[in-house]
Amino acid sequence: MTDWTIIIEKAILVVSIFGISLVVAMYSTYGERKIAAFFQDRVGPNRAGPFGLLQPLADGGKMFFKEEFIPDKSTKWLFIMGPGIAMLTACMTSAVIPWGPDVVLANRTISLQVANPDIGILYILGILSLGVFGMMIGGWASNNKYSLYSAIRASSQVISYELAMGLSIIAIIMMTGSLSLSDIVASQHGINWNIFYQPLGFVIFMTTALAECNRAPFDMAECETELIGGYHTEYSSMKLGFFLFAEYINMFVSSAIIATLFFGGYNFTGMDSIHNPILLSTLGALVFFAKIFFFIFVFMWIRWTLPRFRYDQLMHLGWKMLIPLAIINMLLTGFFTLWFH
Repeated sequence: MTDWTIIIEKAILVVSIFGISLVVAMYSTYGERKIAAFFQDRVGPNRAGPFGLLQPLADGGKMFFKEEFIPDKSTKWLFIMGPGIAMLTACMTSAVIPWGPDVVLANRTISLQVANPDIGILYILGILSLGVFGMMIGGWASNNKYSLYSAIRASSQVISYELAMGLSIIAIIMMTGSLSLSDIVASQHGINWNIFYQPLGFVIFMTTALAECNRAPFDMAECETELIGGYHTEYSSMKLGFFLFAEYINMFVSSAIIATLFFGGYNFTGMDSIHNPILLSTLGALVFFAKIFFFIFVFMWIRWTLPRFRYDQLMHLGWKMLIPLAIINMLLTGFFTLWFH
């Protein structure tokens, strides 16, 4: 009976996180258009529903009812598989993120984390490295030179920036002594956040997260001025929708990881004065999502502020600047950890 209870609890949590991810991704498109309009002194979507709040539903309906076609010269089964891989890997990453403090109901402690492996960080890095296969397969299977060029760009970009991302995370692991995300969050209790000890690590991780999500100014895999639409040039209907949704889900999950590693996750100042466990769990989850939404805004702010890099500048930044800085940050972290302990 206990095993079935745990399975039901985890199933409810999985479905809830999946639904929240889809809703956040859906309304991130609305938020991005509104933020872009604000920066460009425009109104943005305002016709579908009050303040344009039904615009994501209209966009989803448009994608769903569009004509679906597969190019004759494409590798059809790979062409179909590409968007599915992108969407699957985007959703899988959230499984190890602690979304709030444990909830106590009917003398049962319910964890707001689908899985808590001892190697949660390695799981995230592994899934992130698999995410590029959706773009690579989609670009190659399209039998389109622009799409293939985009797939090559995407693979080299992800490989380059994953190295700096991993090195910046090593500094957090050295401070915490654990690869588990729940342990990393627990070590930042209250307002003892890692950002105060790892400002350089945060800048490196934030930069690499922009590159991993193919967000401007690192959107070299889909820049319209050079590649028409990039790896999804030949896609239409919901296959294109899956690629676009995967990008926004990746942005949501990346914001959650940034908040978890550097900004305390669900921890906030004054949480020790709250003795009601349900209230504490609710406030912790709300604080965590507030941090996530802030970083989603920062992602969008950067996109509509900075110009796109040239490809040689992108590679130069990744290999000659971020990786050396991440190594220096890791060495300094090791030195100060030994000195103060």
